[in-house]
Amino acid sequence: MSLKRSLLAELEASRNTDLSGQKLAEKLGVSRNAVWKGINALRKDGHEILSGTNRGYRLSESSDLLSAEGISRHLAAGAKGLRVFVFKETDSTNNEAKRMLADGRRENFLVAAEHQTGGRGRNGRRFYSPSRAGIYMTLAIHPGPGAANPVSITTAAAVAVVRAIEKLTDKKPLIKWVNDIFLDGGKICGILTEAIMDVETGTIQSVIVGIGVNVSAVELPEELNGIAAALEPSGLTRNRLAAEIINQIMALAADLSDKSYLEDYRARSMVLGKRIAYCQNGVFRQATAVGIDENGGLLIRNDDGGTETLTSGEISVRPV
Repeated sequence: MSLKRSLLAELEASRNTDLSGQKLAEKLGVSRNAVWKGINALRKDGHEILSGTNRGYRLSESSDLLSAEGISRHLAAGAKGLRVFVFKETDSTNNEAKRMLADGRRENFLVAAEHQTGGRGRNGRRFYSPSRAGIYMTLAIHPGPGAANPVSITTAAAVAVVRAIEKLTDKKPLIKWVNDIFLDGGKICGILTEAIMDVETGTIQSVIVGIGVNVSAVELPEELNGIAAALEPSGLTRNRLAAEIINQIMALAADLSDKSYLEDYRARSMVLGKRIAYCQNGVFRQATAVGIDENGGLLIRNDDGGTETLTSGEISVRPV
């Protein structure tokens, strides 16, 4: 680990404590001048570091850059050892994860970015990803044969996001089938799950779960006004929230055959019992959402009284 990253890890681990240059130098086995240069390099990257005579160094409470060190220190036992890669900018974290998998990376890992130039939502839509305003990350996992149903994993990820937000804030978000998280009527999070196939066996080799959370309110493109919203948590860093989302996902991914998380999904659904519209074979239809099956599919009752299960696609909630 570079000196700059080692310093950041120390500062993240002691956010409420001043760390003297001398103690940092002794712990890291470098000179005080090297520590000073490393601190200045971190400041140049955008980290807000407080310092003063006879006080040492400390990350400002408002310092909130995403970092591998900041995320990793909050990972629970079930996610410890997860490799975390944080980019200042990338086209999309899902694309970055795909490139890493194509290059032969086989362990579970996380890719996060401060900014995406080509963030994607469902059906190729652009996911607006302004710098320092959200969490844009992709978890790559290898669930094993028979456990990698993308709909189930997306459903589990939605529950994980809601559980993380409820644990760390007083917010009460809701889930819009299958992959969107809403708060007070506005979308604050989207999830895009993609399966990576093994060409030789025709089976799912890896699954990448892309998650975009709007954390801070920013000026939105016109097409998102009235649609997107922001979490706006108080006193919560993005690193802490990102880590807790990963903790929750990894806990569920440890045994995807256990479907008990679906009770949370159903309890937090904003569509069950509602009239919805959906598209099937190019034709728009209306129905009533009546349940969530054991694989995360949406059970609907059509106007003719017949029932079916939606396993993909998009829905919109209709006014009563």
